[in-house]
Amino acid sequence: MSDYRVIADRIADDIARGRLVPGQRLPPQRRFARAHRIAPSTAGRVYGELVRRGLVVGEVGRGTFVRAAPAAPEGRALVEPATAAPVNLELNYPCAPGQSELLAPGLAPLLRADVLTEAMRTAAADGTAAARAAAARLLTVPGWRPEPAQFLFTGNARQAIAAALASLVRPGGRVGVEELTYPLVKEIAGRLGIVLVPIEGDGEGPRPDALRAAHRAAPLSALYVQPTLHNPTSLTMSAGRGHELARAAVDLGLPVVEDRVWSFLRPDVTPLAAHAPGLTHVVDGLSKRVAPGLTAGFLVVPPDRVDAVAAAVRSGGWSAGRFALEAAVRWAGDGTVERLVAAKRSDAARRQRILAAHLGEFAVRTDPHAYFAWWELPAPWRADTFTAAAAAHGIAVTPGTAFTVDPHRTPDAVRLGLASATEGELGQALRRLARLVRESGPPGGGGPGGPPVRTG
Repeated sequence: MSDYRVIADRIADDIARGRLVPGQRLPPQRRFARAHRIAPSTAGRVYGELVRRGLVVGEVGRGTFVRAAPAAPEGRALVEPATAAPVNLELNYPCAPGQSELLAPGLAPLLRADVLTEAMRTAAADGTAAARAAAARLLTVPGWRPEPAQFLFTGNARQAIAAALASLVRPGGRVGVEELTYPLVKEIAGRLGIVLVPIEGDGEGPRPDALRAAHRAAPLSALYVQPTLHNPTSLTMSAGRGHELARAAVDLGLPVVEDRVWSFLRPDVTPLAAHAPGLTHVVDGLSKRVAPGLTAGFLVVPPDRVDAVAAAVRSGGWSAGRFALEAAVRWAGDGTVERLVAAKRSDAARRQRILAAHLGEFAVRTDPHAYFAWWELPAPWRADTFTAAAAAHGIAVTPGTAFTVDPHRTPDAVRLGLASATEGELGQALRRLARLVRESGPPGGGGPGGPPVRTG
């Protein structure tokens, strides 16, 4: 029978029974077609169905690989069942000790009936005068003080990114990004019909000469970057590189969207906006600083761009809730945000020590202030194989492919989110992952890890 779904069911059964294991490469589609006496087009539909079910993953230039499998017979370390409750190192929302107790007093005044009616309305794109003043104080760092009149507000930072890009780039337009970028930017670009162009970088971030070359090849409409605690690598641009990149943007007349969501952990870093104030659109928010459940996104835009970006906020339906803005004003005014930020900086430092204690022998890129780390896996581990093996041990990690822009470049690395698990869970999870790499390997062999944790 040549029904592609029946054949897909057979392959799925082989995966479920352990006859095909995570990381195993399926034959090229033409060879698969000959072996099963089906048309190449039918083989393509079989592989597509397996991808849709989440059982395999295709990598350009490398082939199609088994992605995950249920537990195989006892003794196979790669797919042994989890021995503890799942630990999620994909989500990355920091929570300071006593956070709810700190936040509650600021909410109490908003719960009065006479105040709540107004607070439940949707806010205007430019919020309120009190919100603009509070946000300006909150985002001020050495070398940069944003003006309240430049602020706009969205429901969260992701919506702020979408509004900035929608106001700057027409469908089909090109936006320069780091070679590894925030996954939701890829999703936003897809929805807006924007083409992302990876800008080659080095240990300091995107190279100005590479930005100029990309713009010469075909004009860019904007540049999106995370210069402070880049997600996923934790890289922070040096002051010199930031100045050079901003100068290149000015020379090219290229608008910049600067994502500073994690910058509260590195208040010593001057933003690109200080060097290119007439072009830079700064994105920030409260989800990491405060809490993900009641948040707002901030946009600091050049004065002559306020109306255009505000129109994008309204047309996209990305306006902030008045309740969240009112709460933010109170939390900023009574020192709650400042106390939460101080607590989270200390928390991040503790988690970095846990990371170093368990993964210090491996090639892990991170920053002493960061809540995430980029683990470059030792050969022959691949990102998707390791992700499947970690899941079999009850640990969720993010494969490097989630961050890549160029489909031909698939890093054998995973991002570890350090914020959401308890410190005890984090230590246990990292210990299990280290043991997985030391004591077992993917099909075809494996070996111990590499150089020490890099913290720069």
